Amino acid sequence: MLPALLAQAQSPAPTGPGGGIGFFVPFIFIFIIMYFVMFRPQKKRQEQQQKLIASLKTGDRVVTNGGIHGLISNVKDTTVIVKVADNVKIEMEKSAVTTVLKEG
Repeated sequence: MLPALLAQAQSPAPTGPGGGIGFFVPFIFIFIIMYFVMFRPQKKRQEQQQKLIASLKTGDRVVTNGGIHGLISNVKDTTVIVKVADNVKIEMEKSAVTTVLKEG
């Protein structure tokens, strides 16, 4: 019985010179999908945040990443001074500002 089974077993087909590239095609597609799902949106968010930070000016109403709402009273090179209440001012990094509120 065993010799009959071994006689029926087929030998693997020989692969040509391009046979190995077929192995990498799914990985290439997975990388492309990951780029469009993960990396590209993150890059767009970073660019939007950089534009927001560059456009900060005195008098803007802002929200920080800690949830503090306030009014920018002074803009420096890397920091802003945010007025959160009467006679209460906080100096923080520009990168801590997440949203500029629209007046309306």
